[in-house]
Amino acid sequence: MHPLAAATGSSGGFQGPSIEEFFPSVLLFGGTPFEITRITIARLISTLALVLIFWIGTRKMKLVPGRFQSVVEIGLDFVRNGVGNDILGKRDGKRFLPILTTVFFMVLFFNVTGAVIGINIAGTATIGVPLILAAVAYIMFIYAGVKKHPGTFFKNALLPPGVPWPLYIIVTPIEFVSTFVLRPITLTLRLLMNMIVGHLLLVLFWGATSFFFFESGNLLALFGIGTAAFGFVFTLFELFVAFLQAYVFSLLTAVYAQLALNDEH
Repeated sequence: MHPLAAATGSSGGFQGPSIEEFFPSVLLFGGTPFEITRITIARLISTLALVLIFWIGTRKMKLVPGRFQSVVEIGLDFVRNGVGNDILGKRDGKRFLPILTTVFFMVLFFNVTGAVIGINIAGTATIGVPLILAAVAYIMFIYAGVKKHPGTFFKNALLPPGVPWPLYIIVTPIEFVSTFVLRPITLTLRLLMNMIVGHLLLVLFWGATSFFFFESGNLLALFGIGTAAFGFVFTLFELFVAFLQAYVFSLLTAVYAQLALNDEH
């Protein structure tokens, strides 16, 4: 549902946003595993835009970069230096850079569609994509730990050295839950809930703007100026959150890998 469409209910009057907007009607291939909804289209558009930008930016690499090459190089350098090398160091950062880069740009482009007019919903606003990305981060964490410490990774994760053995009865379940259960759950929910809340706020402000301008009449229309201003500000804020969540998600993925590689394991 476009935010402006939320302004009027079937019986007239203002209708606020609801959770039903994250379960849009099927547009194509209903009843099959290949159902296409508005959220699916948002994801396809994000993927095509991402591929197109990187293709244009890297197809003719030059020593003196052009506009698109510069944009791509800035983005790649940000992930390389601001996430990979900063957390993992140059050697391990280079190893995990492909995954970190993919995670960052996928989350960023999928998030941005939530503030794009005509799409107005993030590709990460339903649990599927955040859950898959969290699974990738989790598998990367386990892989890094087992590869670096094949005989001691799980033992040291669940039985931290230096703890008196009777306390393991308490410590081990806590470590298991916090390390192997909560991490993928919190990664998933952090991204998902931010995108859900952002969408609901935008629908609320733009829907209220439409209601005040076109439905309320009289002096109440003046309130539409205020809600439009809030809608514009929150659109900019949503773009900032889209970038911030991409950065946080990729940063935490790198942090988990670094914890797995830590010599304490």
